[in-house]
Amino acid sequence: MSLTNNDSQTMTQRQLESTLWAAANALRGPVDPGDFKAYVFPVMFFKWISDTWDYWHATALEEWGEELTDEIEADYQPFVVPDGCHWSDVHQTVTNVGVTLNTALQRIEQANPDLVGVFGDVNWANKQRLPETALVALLETFHEVKLDPNHVKGDMLGAAYEYLLREFAEASGKKAGEFFTPRHVVHLLVKILDPKPGDHIVDPACGSGGMLVETINAVSEAGGDPRTLRLHGQEINLTTSAIAKMNLYLHGLSDFTIRRGDTFREPKFVTKGKLDRFDVVIANPPFSLQNWGAAQWSNDPYGRAFCGVPPAKNGDFAWIQHMISVMREDTGRVGVVMPHGVLFRGGKEGDIRQCLVEKDLLEAVIGLPNNLFYSTSIPVALLIFRKTKPAERQGKVLFVDASARFAPGKNQNTMSDADIETVHAAYAQGEDIDGEDGLHLRLVDLEEIAGNNFDLNIGRYITTEAAVEVDVEAALAAYHDARAELRAAERVLDEKLKAAGFSA
Repeated sequence: MSLTNNDSQTMTQRQLESTLWAAANALRGPVDPGDFKAYVFPVMFFKWISDTWDYWHATALEEWGEELTDEIEADYQPFVVPDGCHWSDVHQTVTNVGVTLNTALQRIEQANPDLVGVFGDVNWANKQRLPETALVALLETFHEVKLDPNHVKGDMLGAAYEYLLREFAEASGKKAGEFFTPRHVVHLLVKILDPKPGDHIVDPACGSGGMLVETINAVSEAGGDPRTLRLHGQEINLTTSAIAKMNLYLHGLSDFTIRRGDTFREPKFVTKGKLDRFDVVIANPPFSLQNWGAAQWSNDPYGRAFCGVPPAKNGDFAWIQHMISVMREDTGRVGVVMPHGVLFRGGKEGDIRQCLVEKDLLEAVIGLPNNLFYSTSIPVALLIFRKTKPAERQGKVLFVDASARFAPGKNQNTMSDADIETVHAAYAQGEDIDGEDGLHLRLVDLEEIAGNNFDLNIGRYITTEAAVEVDVEAALAAYHDARAELRAAERVLDEKLKAAGFSA
């Protein structure tokens, strides 16, 4: 019997998921649910690396026997596991388990440059944060399962990882918005952008890497070779960037680049002082980000403020302009999730919005249902930009109201596969629909948009009950914006009058 087939019993998806969730439950009490991911994912990844190493060691030993050398085995192993850093070495430790685990993870990273940062920054030796009893319970839960190719197929492990991401998102509530975008939203956005074999793809706010994983799935389902894709992501949060790396590895990917850093202040995909360009640029960035770095954008060396510098207290249009700046001239397309406020807010944002519309870069505005996200219950929209729009859409913007296409849920609403297919078909066809299949859409000339002072509120172009509700929100927000601008103007006037010698 083959050595690699000993004790071989493929787990079912449900068995694997229940085991992984049991590992998370081992932390309940001492660890906040919002922090489960920082502890569970590194241990899971460590177990996977160790079990995979065992699997390929057995394979090499079976094929080479006594002739096996370290040099030969290196060709089999995807990762180096230094002596004393195997799962069994940590699991057998009786005291100061966290110290042993810390050392093992650090040495594995040092031996594998591609894995630097992948385990995050948890101090496993800190017993105040994680009691040793909880750590041992976590290790014991994973010790019971084999995560090698004999027992868990690649797609199963990736799916189980996404299951944990979803469960952690539900457990951590609003904090989940930092790292997780609901799968149905990702699926719709990727379907619209239609990644092709050979495409270079980037997510400048990649979170846990779900957008990048979905591009692989989309190309595979279309019959293409996903290995030809070049995936790139940037993420400012250390733990989340580590999760993204693990996510891609566990989905069987190896040719990707995840870099940690601030996309606005220090974009990481730069060559000879110029931003790298990509076929597909996709993101669900943090909404209305404050202190995002407006001061530096006044003289941005990469020219990203081509339509103006966004307000210092709201980075929504900074994301949009950055993403447009890195899409390729011929094939480039951008898909970004945004709050409805970007469609109507005035001031600097209104000027930037007008500029983008006049440059004919905006192809579509797709309004999604309320309460789809863990981080916010407000309605959001997908904005689609292209460097070169199809001839029939040049000089026009497609507005789609998909707010009625959802299934209500206990905590969040969801969009079914049928909902996604319907919305995508409507986007692709671009023909006016009035209520058919729960959708409304119109292809609107830029002249009409200019007549509305470049307000992109969906309710201005499509009249539905949902659009009217959003219009009320928009009117209130516009009112508050106008009040703020008036107060600012009054302060400037007061200062000028005082300077001229007039007293109040």
